[in-house]
Amino acid sequence: MDLQTRKIQFIQEFLKCANANMLAKFEGMLKQEREKAFEKEIRPMTLKEYEKRIEKALDDVKNNKVKSARKLKEEIVTWK
Repeated sequence: MDLQTRKIQFIQEFLKCANANMLAKFEGMLKQEREKAFEKEIRPMTLKEYEKRIEKALDDVKNNKVKSARKLKEEIVTWK
């Protein structure tokens, strides 16, 4: 059985659920699993990565590769 079919079957069974306690458990489980997945995606920068980003930012400023907040706001107004 493929993943899409499993999801559909799960949703159908979930919609039949009339027990508030069971629903709360599913909500809690879903929240925990999302938090775990989020934590795996985020990792702290190393000092070397941090310093590299700072150097790039300073280089961008020196080479006029940045916009002031005022100019950016003016540009955003024209977006549509």
